[in-house]
Amino acid sequence: MNDRDQLHTLSNCDILVCQTDGAMKKISSMFSTLQEKLHRAKGVSDASTHQTVQASAAPPSARDRTHMGQLFFEYLLVVSLKKRRDGDGYEPQITYQFPKREVMGRLQREEEERCMKAVHLFCFPEGINWAPLTQYRSETFSFVLTEVDGSRRNGYCRRLLPSGSGARTLEAYCIISRVACFGLFSKSLRESPLPAPGNTITITSFIPESGTEVISLTRPADSWLEHVDFHTLFRCLTDEEVLLVFTAVVMERRIVFISEELSTLSQVLHAVAALLYPFVWQHTFISIVPKVLIDVCSAPTPYLLGVQKNMLELITDRSDLLIVDLSNGAKTKFITKLGDEESILPVKLKEEVLLALSARKHNACTDELNRLVSEAFLLVFIRSVGHFSQHFKRCGSGRQFQKKSFLKAVEHKSHLNFVTQFIQTQMFDLFIQEEETQTNPNGFFHREVSEYHDRRKREKTKTFVRGVVI
Repeated sequence: MNDRDQLHTLSNCDILVCQTDGAMKKISSMFSTLQEKLHRAKGVSDASTHQTVQASAAPPSARDRTHMGQLFFEYLLVVSLKKRRDGDGYEPQITYQFPKREVMGRLQREEEERCMKAVHLFCFPEGINWAPLTQYRSETFSFVLTEVDGSRRNGYCRRLLPSGSGARTLEAYCIISRVACFGLFSKSLRESPLPAPGNTITITSFIPESGTEVISLTRPADSWLEHVDFHTLFRCLTDEEVLLVFTAVVMERRIVFISEELSTLSQVLHAVAALLYPFVWQHTFISIVPKVLIDVCSAPTPYLLGVQKNMLELITDRSDLLIVDLSNGAKTKFITKLGDEESILPVKLKEEVLLALSARKHNACTDELNRLVSEAFLLVFIRSVGHFSQHFKRCGSGRQFQKKSFLKAVEHKSHLNFVTQFIQTQMFDLFIQEEETQTNPNGFFHREVSEYHDRRKREKTKTFVRGVVI
C-alpha cells in the first residue's frame, strides 16, 4: 500500500488535539500543512473520511468515564490484504464484519463508513507495498481513534498469517470498542454489559467443536490499569531510563518511541501514560503513527508518539525532542534528549521510586507488577503535590484553588522547583479544574494521600514520645 493510496484513504482528515469534556483544539501550524498535503494527493475522490487519528491516553470526559451498560465491543472485523483492481500490489480490505449494522440512518451509516476506512490504515500502518509471505510472526497491538466530537473508539488488533501452505497474505483481526479494556478482548464477548471496576461477570458461551463454556471475568479495581501491562516497558528500559522518560512526560514534552514491533509501541505508550495517574495526558497521543502521518512529529505542541524504526529517518526536526529507542540491543536508548531530564525530579524522590521498583519480583504476574509500579510512581505526586486538597476556598456552589498558599506549603523545599514547573502543566490545571467542581472528593488518590499523612503523623508522634522518654 503506497503513500498515495493511504492519502486517498485519509483525504479531508481532521487531526485534532483532544481536550477535557470533548473540547477540540487544532494545531494550526503543522496540521494545516498536513491537511494541504492530504488534499494535494492525486486521485482523491472520496471526501467523506473525517475520522481523526488523534488519541487520548485516558478518558477525559464524564461521557467516557461511565461505561456501565455498554457492550464489550461494537465491531469484530477481519481486514485482509487483497489484490488491487489494477493488479499492482495489495491493499487492505474489510472481508468480515460483525455485526453488519444493515439498519442505519444516513448520518450514522456515513460515520460508520469513515470509521471503517480509518481502521484500514491502523491495521496496516507501515506504508509499504505488501506481498504474500510464507512466514510471519503474529503480533498484537492497539490504537485509538478520536472523532471530531471528542468521542473515542479503541482498536485491539491481532495480525497474523492465515494457516495454509505456500505464500499467503496477512490478515488482521480487529475489535473496535468504546471501552479501553484490552485485557478482556482476548475472548469475543459482546452480548453482556461491561462490569463495574472490581466486579465479576459470568458468561456462558457456545464455541463450535468445543461445546458450552462458562467464562468468569473480573475487571480490576484499579480501572486505570486495566489496559496496561508494565512488563514490556521494563523489558525495554532500565528503572533509571523509565524514570527519565517519566520526568519528560510529567513536563509535557515532545516524545517519540521507536521500535520495529507494533505491539511494543502500543504497550509501552499505554504504560507510560498510566504512570501519570491520577493525572491524565491531555495532548496528542498516537501509539502507532502510520507513515502517511509522520509529519505529526513536526507538531510544536507536546505529544507521545510511537514510530516504527524504519521511519526514524523521516523525523527530520529533532530539536526539543526526546527520542527513545525500544529496540533490543540498541547502542543508546536515547537518540536525542533535552539534557535536563536528570535534574528535574528531586534526588530523594528519585531514590524512593527506584527503591520501590527494586522490590519487584522477576516472575511477578501482571496484576502484581502493575500494582507495585503504579504505587512507586504515585509516591512522586503524593510527596510533592499531595497537599493540594488543603488549599481550596469555598466560592459559591464550588471551590477555588489557592495556588499561592499551596506553593508556600510545599513540605520539602527541595521539591519546590519541580512543583513550580509541574503546576504549570495542562494535566495539573485540568485536574484542579475537576477538583473545584467536587463538593466532597473521595477518590483513590485522595485516600492514598490521607493514608500517607496519617502515617507521617503517627511516625512523628512515635519520634516525639521516644524523645521524651530518652
